Amino acid sequence: MSDTIDLIRERLAGLEPESLEILDDSAAHAGHAGAASGGGHFRLIIVSNRFAGMNAVSRHRLIYQQLGDLMSGRIHALSINALTPNEF
Repeated sequence: MSDTIDLIRERLAGLEPESLEILDDSAAHAGHAGAASGGGHFRLIIVSNRFAGMNAVSRHRLIYQQLGDLMSGRIHALSINALTPNEF
């Protein structure tokens, strides 16, 4: 899944993150019905000034927009913690 992490990192570069941590939790979900499709389970912690003035839903939408087609294939589940530098 490291290639998926690299793709996530590439796609989120446009948000100019000051900090970006991507954790692969897929092994903890082995046998899960959704894991059968091959999509991974990931945790994302991202800090960016781009989130200033946005609520949590808007931040998540922006991230999903950046990830695009990865959300329907390589990513089955994504836990997001999106913060501004002041919140971090």
